[in-house]
Amino acid sequence: MMSTTAKYRVKLTQEEHEMLSALVSTGKAAARKITHARILLLADEHLSTNNYTDESIAKALQIGIATVGRVRRRFVEQGLDSALNRQVQENRRAKKLNGEAEAFLVATACSAAPKGRKSWTLKLLADQLVACDIVASISPEAVRQTLKKTNLNLG
Repeated sequence: MMSTTAKYRVKLTQEEHEMLSALVSTGKAAARKITHARILLLADEHLSTNNYTDESIAKALQIGIATVGRVRRRFVEQGLDSALNRQVQENRRAKKLNGEAEAFLVATACSAAPKGRKSWTLKLLADQLVACDIVASISPEAVRQTLKKTNLNLG
């Protein structure tokens, strides 16, 4: 198996090296971004006097070897900006409940239970949201997470 050191070779331009050095020296960025900048500086083949391996970079920065490999790969495949900044999660689903729907859920959960029931269950609350056309469908787990987020204590 080929290591990421050999497969993804980091070759920074003089401008990129200076920008990363300034980012690291000022320390006025997210810790993750500074760490990724340090990875790229240590992995740079043009300006670095020592050609560090992924293992030595990981040990020096006290991070995982996989992180070094991911930063190298993203730099080579997608560029400097992608290697420094967090990747946007494209496959993340939007929340089903907006603020009004959450307010309705909390108000319903705090109201009297339906006839024949001692208290609201997550399934009953989910069914109530669907019955009132607040959402097309919702799972009891989504209801639970929303109520937990609001620190609602019904008992």
